[in-house]
Amino acid sequence: MSVEPPTPDSLRVHERDFLLTELAQSTAVREADVLFLALHGGWGEDGTLQALLEVLGTPYTGSGPLASAVAMDKDLSKQLFRHAGVDTADWLMAPSTRAEVDRQLGWPVIVKPSKQGSTVGLSLVEEPAGLAAAIDEAARFDDEVMIETYVPGREVTVGILGGEALSVGEIIPQHRIFDYQCKYTPGMSQEIFPANLDDRVRDDVRRLALTAHQTLKLGGYSRVDFRLTPTGQLVCLEANTLPGLTATSLLPQSAGASGIDFADLCERVCSLAVVPEGGELSWPGPAL
Repeated sequence: MSVEPPTPDSLRVHERDFLLTELAQSTAVREADVLFLALHGGWGEDGTLQALLEVLGTPYTGSGPLASAVAMDKDLSKQLFRHAGVDTADWLMAPSTRAEVDRQLGWPVIVKPSKQGSTVGLSLVEEPAGLAAAIDEAARFDDEVMIETYVPGREVTVGILGGEALSVGEIIPQHRIFDYQCKYTPGMSQEIFPANLDDRVRDDVRRLALTAHQTLKLGGYSRVDFRLTPTGQLVCLEANTLPGLTATSLLPQSAGASGIDFADLCERVCSLAVVPEGGELSWPGPAL
């Protein structure tokens, strides 16, 4: 069964209704000890929700408004990664001509919204003829479109929790990229924790992931994804400020391989919650 992302219009309607009515007017939210965030993309992950919670004075899990916004903006985050010595794929921002892409990036390329998540609106473009259509598709989801060199190799990922890098895992999707269908269709990807890597590569992944997390000033937890090229180069794809937190998601698997079960992970995430200025966290979680 094919899994398709929701349309941009339906996302906007749900987000607006949630933020303006269900969230801001909710007594439960205003009086919560800590709000456990499990949203992906859009206003739920780009700092908008986080800024509103700052105004409400409600403690919440994850990163603050500025870090959330910077991590969601792939153009900004990639510039910061490079400044910190974390390698990332070459890129251009649309509008860019076929000739510019050919000269500066080569083919194939990944075309995607610059400020989205879950690979929504993302396309793998093999040759110049497909560039315009891919840019149009990405532009349906964002006002900025990134064109990025496609990096072949193995996809590896690692969770960050409380300032420490957890176990490194490998994602083996059925498609050439870990796209929306592979992420959300059972059986379309295999996830291996811990990844079958030599110690040097594993240590490098953990070190670079922690550097990426700290460079973006992320909060209590995150997940950082890389490509490991056939020549052994580690290329950072992105940092996720609100990675999936179902029992079978990647961060819980990374934690589980580090000896942290799902219940303990959730307790620790809550204990690391952002506390707005003047607020107070009364979550009775474990000491870290």
